Amino acid sequence: MIDLKGRVALVTGGGRDVGAAISKTLAENGAAVAVNYHGSKADAENVVSEIEKAGGKAKAYQADVSDAAVVKDMVDRVKADFGGLDILVNNAGLVFRKRFSETTPEDWRKQIDTCLYGALNCCHSAGPLLEASGNGRIISIMGDSSRVGESGLALAAASRAGTIALMKSLAREMGRSGVTANSIALGLIETAHDSAWVEANREKLVKAYAIRRLGRPSDVAPMVALLASDAGSWITGQVFSISGGFTMI
Repeated sequence: MIDLKGRVALVTGGGRDVGAAISKTLAENGAAVAVNYHGSKADAENVVSEIEKAGGKAKAYQADVSDAAVVKDMVDRVKADFGGLDILVNNAGLVFRKRFSETTPEDWRKQIDTCLYGALNCCHSAGPLLEASGNGRIISIMGDSSRVGESGLALAAASRAGTIALMKSLAREMGRSGVTANSIALGLIETAHDSAWVEANREKLVKAYAIRRLGRPSDVAPMVALLASDAGSWITGQVFSISGGFTMI
C-alpha cells in the first residue's frame, strides 16, 4: 500500500469520473482530500461522504478554477482547514468535440480558461504551500491529444500542451524545494462525458486500442497515487500516457 498519511491533497474536478476515482484513491492511501467542484456539488459531497464513511478525511470546495482570485481563496481555505497542502492534482477540464474551422474565439476562451489558466491559477496559488511541504507534488491530468493531436480536439490539445510545458518548467524551477511536477495523458475513458458519441462509435474506437477496451477511472488513479507518494520522489517533468496502447510514443 502506498503511504500518504499526513499529507493533504487538492483534486480539482474531484467529484466526478476520473477526479472522483483519484480523490477516493488518495484518501484510501491516507491523504486528507480537498475535493474541488464547479457545478457538481452533489457529486463532490457524495465523494466526501464515501471517504468519511471509510474512515478518511475530506471536504468539498466550490471554485471555478479559471478565476485566479477564487482559486486563491480556495487554497487559503484548504490551508486553514487542513494545515497545509502537499499534493495538487489539476484534473478539472472542459472539452468538446468540434472541427477547428467551426470553432469561435468564445470556444477558444472557454477551453483555454479552464484547461490552461485553471492549471496556472492552481499552481500559482498552491506553489508556496507545496514548496513549504518539502515533498510537494503536482500532477496534471489531460487527454493524450495534448501529446499527439486529435481531429476535433484542437482546442483541448493546445490548452493541455501548454500545461505539459508548465509542468516541465515547474519541475525544473521547484525541484530544489523537493516538488515534483508530472503530467498524465489519457486515452478515451468510460465516463459520462461524450457518452452518446462514444456509444455511436464504440466498435470503431475499441479497435484503435491495443488492449481492446476503453479506459476506466480506476486505470488512472493508481498512477496518481504513485506519483504523489515517496515512491515518486525522483520522477519529475515527465508525461505518462495511460491509453491502453492507443499511443506508443
